[in-house]
Amino acid sequence: MKVLFSNPPWWEGQEIQFAKKIIPVRRWRQGVRAGSRWPFTAVSRSRPGKYSFGDYVPYPFFMGYAATYVAKMAKVEVALRDSIAIKESYEDYYNFVTAGRFDFIFIESATPSFEHDAAVIRKIRKISPMSKIVLAGPIAALGEKLLAEHDIHAVIKGEYEKGSVKVLNGVNGVLDYDLLTEEEMNAAPFPYYDNTIAHQYYDSNPTGHLFPHAQVWASRGCPFKCIFCVWPATMTGDDPDGKGVRRVRYYTPEYMERFLGHLVKTYGYRSIYFDDDTFNLGDRHTREMCDVMKKIGLPWSAMCRADTIRQETWPVMKESGCFGVKLGFESGNQYVVDKIVNKHLDLAEAQATTRYIQSLGMTVHGTFTVGLPGETTKQMQDTLTFIDETKFDTTQVSGTAEIEGTPLSNLRKEGALKSFEGAKMDDNYDRHVDGGKKWQMLVQKLRDN
Repeated sequence: MKVLFSNPPWWEGQEIQFAKKIIPVRRWRQGVRAGSRWPFTAVSRSRPGKYSFGDYVPYPFFMGYAATYVAKMAKVEVALRDSIAIKESYEDYYNFVTAGRFDFIFIESATPSFEHDAAVIRKIRKISPMSKIVLAGPIAALGEKLLAEHDIHAVIKGEYEKGSVKVLNGVNGVLDYDLLTEEEMNAAPFPYYDNTIAHQYYDSNPTGHLFPHAQVWASRGCPFKCIFCVWPATMTGDDPDGKGVRRVRYYTPEYMERFLGHLVKTYGYRSIYFDDDTFNLGDRHTREMCDVMKKIGLPWSAMCRADTIRQETWPVMKESGCFGVKLGFESGNQYVVDKIVNKHLDLAEAQATTRYIQSLGMTVHGTFTVGLPGETTKQMQDTLTFIDETKFDTTQVSGTAEIEGTPLSNLRKEGALKSFEGAKMDDNYDRHVDGGKKWQMLVQKLRDN
């Protein structure tokens, strides 16, 4: 049996950009899908069939872990084809699928890419009719609707190691959540890498990375319930309305030391980025990972919150090689943070923590989103003012994407959600599933006001 885990190409045509602000050039818009919490499109340095260094490319975590898990547990021949990472053209991708004659093809998808991905699936059905196609990812929240409307064999909800093995053993239809236990997670094989894709993954933030770098997890899940957040609601938990309990599972220090040591020895990585939903959930786990990184001896960074560890733990991170962190703020308006996002973050304290982290010599990348349901134009402007006042090293502002399976998408169905009392889809709310394109729309709105 031959099995393909596929992250297909996602190109959206060419757009005019201005090099050095004066020279018009045509560049391709490309999407990122598996590995991104909020799949989106952006103008790329690359073009179909031609890789250029410097585009954001996330490692496809769920897919990478599923590929090696299936190879071990089902004892079948497994390939992983990350067309996004290698900037593959559609022609080359379809030729690869045709030549491979795969029995099963697993594709991870989400709302922003699904209209595109449905067309890819239809093409695969024509060129490789013997292949059974299995859908996973946040789009699986649609369940039976996907089976009814598309020519697919199965749909797997949540992280899909166990579900993939079940499908290969004869189960079809919609497979409900069956997540790895913490014990199973730490006994599972390391995620998939090969010499073609290992050095293709790139994230420029926070400032300080040495390339090539490895994007890794030290945990799965997040206990917080931000209205737009995708993975804790759809992949590491089943909580589309923010009412459930969101659990976190940790990789042990022993697992992480072996895993990181293997990556560095095999692929020569020069820095490590922990892309957990929230890396620093508690002092104990954070300090354990600091001990691991002291042994690995490479500079590192992580996706963090400003308020989940004691102040004295930040210097421990710095001393172990941490050069920077990403901190999620979401908004610069406290009402929006509390009543719409439901993040439970004190902005004044988080701003002070940012300055303290910077005083240690670490860089801080602040992440924000605008265009939330119920958010006014004035509140969006508050976010931009907050960014200016805080003096981050770098920032990321995106339009709020409405992705299936999240509380935000459920708000549209229910009309109101108790945990998000300020969220409402009024005339000021602009719906879009692509946060990159939505931000372009909102920039003009903010300028006009």
